[in-house]
Amino acid sequence: MVERVPATVTWGLFAAWVVHDAEELATMARWSRSARPRLERLFPSVPWERLEVSQAHVTVAIGLMGAVMAAASAEGARTGGRSPLFQAALAGFGAHGVVHLAQAALTRGYTPGVVTSPLVVIPFSVWAWRRLKAAGVPVDAGPSASLAAFPVLAAAVHGLAHVLTGRGRTRIRRPGRA
Repeated sequence: MVERVPATVTWGLFAAWVVHDAEELATMARWSRSARPRLERLFPSVPWERLEVSQAHVTVAIGLMGAVMAAASAEGARTGGRSPLFQAALAGFGAHGVVHLAQAALTRGYTPGVVTSPLVVIPFSVWAWRRLKAAGVPVDAGPSASLAAFPVLAAAVHGLAHVLTGRGRTRIRRPGRA
């Protein structure tokens, strides 16, 4: 029997993402600066100076990812949760929450997103998958492809944010100007 998938599943993905990314928006830039000395001691071979991000970068990257998550949620709503894009976003979102927990354990401290991961991201993802299955929605049997796509998407979003915020542009200094 196929039952209707409620909007709390499809649009709930976007809502859960908003809650989670509000934490990242509020903490990521400041954390990337303040945690750097500790991280350099723990992992000296990582180029931490290249991973520090400005608030503008964080804001743009979160906005870009928000557009992706809104589109995935809309597609999920349109297809009753059957959309491969929606299911890929849901799988990536859940895995992203687990990655936050692993990062915090690895760095032995707070990392942006670690508070909402066990409270929002992971529980929502598990609940949403259960609701899809209970509604008789065929779930992608091979989520590994969508999980593999998530780091590529995250890198693309951060790369584009880098360019859009000016850090990716070559700055030409004119004679007589600092």
